[in-house]
Amino acid sequence: MSRTIELAASDGHRLQAYVAEPSAAPRGAIVVVQEIFGVNSHIRSVTDGYAADGYLAIAPALFDRVERNVDLGYTPADGQRGRALKAAAGNDTALLDIGAAIAHAGRAGKVGIVGYCWGGLLCWLSACKLDTLAASVPYYGGGMPDHAQMSPRCPVMAHFGELDEHIALASVEAFRAAQPGVAVHLYPAQHGFNCEQRASYHAPSAKLARERTLAFLRAHVD
Repeated sequence: MSRTIELAASDGHRLQAYVAEPSAAPRGAIVVVQEIFGVNSHIRSVTDGYAADGYLAIAPALFDRVERNVDLGYTPADGQRGRALKAAAGNDTALLDIGAAIAHAGRAGKVGIVGYCWGGLLCWLSACKLDTLAASVPYYGGGMPDHAQMSPRCPVMAHFGELDEHIALASVEAFRAAQPGVAVHLYPAQHGFNCEQRASYHAPSAKLARERTLAFLRAHVD
């Protein structure tokens, strides 16, 4: 079962969130963090997928501070608009909204976080700045290597594409060297390889990354 709810961040901002509930008692909770395209059909599908795996899953609408009901596709124009919305939203306030989602999800038990692209970076920042997470799984987090000096407060597994034109492979290797405690996995794929709606979708990599992610969540969130 899925629905849209309203959350209240610690600074009083109210935002929407897409929630998908498992068919039985949840084994824990997962916060799903959007790309720059909003809580669109892909992110809702990912959220539904984690609910099908037994988790209470929630995707906060991180653009609500700038514009509500953002639901973009993957055209160049959508990307340009998404980058502008991301710049206007900012990482710090996004963490406040993620914190609200974590607080809501905590009723289901331990909380993990999974995010994609911008959401991958926010997963890493959340792992380093928030104390309430049991696990963090960033996918191709743009800008993550620029924050390699930070210290995560929970276990982290990161997924990157070796052919990513937006995140240099050398920077990923530098991140891996700086963070030996983080499980960094590389795939023969481009940026956005997990999204079946993008030309860069790579099914074998998406499947393997998901299997690794679920095993990681079972170990730390269940």
